Amino acid sequence: MPDTIAAIATAPERSAIGIIRLSGPEAVRAASAVFRPAGGGRLEERGERRLVYGGVYDREGKLIDRGLATWSRGPGSYTGEDTAELQCHGSPAVLALALEALFAQGARQALPGEFTRRAFLNGKLDLTEAEAVADLIDAESAAAVHSAAGQLSGALSRRVAGVYDSLAGLLAHFCAVLDYPDEDIDPFGAETIRTALAAAEGELTALLESYQRGRSLKGGIPCAIVGRPNAGKSSLLNALVGYDRAIVTAIPGTTRDTVEERCQLGSVNLRLIDTAGLRETADAVEQLGVARSREALRQAELALLVVDGSASLGPEDTAAMAEAEGCPRVLCAVNKSDLPLAVDLEALRRRFPHLAVVSAARGDGLAELEGLVEELFPSGRDSAPGELLTNARQAEAARRALEALRGARQAQESGMPPDAVLTDVEGALAALGELTGRSVTEDVTDQIFRRFCVGK
Repeated sequence: MPDTIAAIATAPERSAIGIIRLSGPEAVRAASAVFRPAGGGRLEERGERRLVYGGVYDREGKLIDRGLATWSRGPGSYTGEDTAELQCHGSPAVLALALEALFAQGARQALPGEFTRRAFLNGKLDLTEAEAVADLIDAESAAAVHSAAGQLSGALSRRVAGVYDSLAGLLAHFCAVLDYPDEDIDPFGAETIRTALAAAEGELTALLESYQRGRSLKGGIPCAIVGRPNAGKSSLLNALVGYDRAIVTAIPGTTRDTVEERCQLGSVNLRLIDTAGLRETADAVEQLGVARSREALRQAELALLVVDGSASLGPEDTAAMAEAEGCPRVLCAVNKSDLPLAVDLEALRRRFPHLAVVSAARGDGLAELEGLVEELFPSGRDSAPGELLTNARQAEAARRALEALRGARQAQESGMPPDAVLTDVEGALAALGELTGRSVTEDVTDQIFRRFCVGK
């Protein structure tokens, strides 16, 4: 029987409300020893899932707060075990004293993610749903919230289960025909295998293609702001994030290193990276900055090319444009629209169809820029929230499953017997099992829950 764990589930700072959570066989008894209902009696004598008002006491029986408590029996709880929760005022001192009192009752400090890990081990959540808990906590945009909530509700699990069950049925049919040849079972033909493999391969291909969008929703789309020195890159960064994040001067080459900041443009979460101006320079420090800028551009999914619209294009602009075009997507921002225009907008637009005329100094054109970003990164409303792969572990498992299915199809096309073909199908099933947690090693489980916070 597992032991009983306890932890402060709210942030470790002063707040209006502080919550302590317990789970395990002694959770209700320990909470009842620390919390006394205002109307008398014991907490465990009150009904499950009811908020009870009363006093919270330290290990010496001294009153430390007035608050609320609730409890529930497993398996009908978040963790699948007996659970209890104390809601106090958010004083770190009060919460520490209450937690010490629970430890005196036999509970121990919960490890990071241990509540959710117990929910997974007790079958209350599968692995993708457990990962969605951490994603929901870390979500920085509405789109990320909807994605994580959908995954927590089982959207990705159901999508994977459809493929898994289809392949498992294929194996079961083959084994039934093989083991019971005298029974009246539908024959197991090559066309049956071909159809099932094609459907599963198509679904897994689409699932794997969702990884880029899922990763962008979760961590933000890396966007490198590039251009020649003094084009207004840092001013545009400041305008987009709403405060002076980067130093701005009239001296070219002020930015010597990359500056990173998150920014929400419409439904798109961008990870903006302000870079040093792209040019040849004899300054050793600036050379390092330019090298880092080029590296940021290589890793970016979007290049935000900033052009000074008040000055004629020069060799440094031409070089910056060529480097920006190496990025998967390019958005051109013609800056300084508050000054007389000196560039050919139509010629620029022919080269960069996604172009906005802006003034970082006055904030003009930022709405148009936002619309172009949303056009470049559509929200994917055609798929249900939560059906996207959102981390490298999920993508790797899906990739191995897809490779195994392709191996099965190639084996069939080369004339291999069904048992040889279905060996690869078994490999695909194993990989899909790792994705949702039907079959997963202890090491993988440890790595997943290591990123959780204490109390969750």
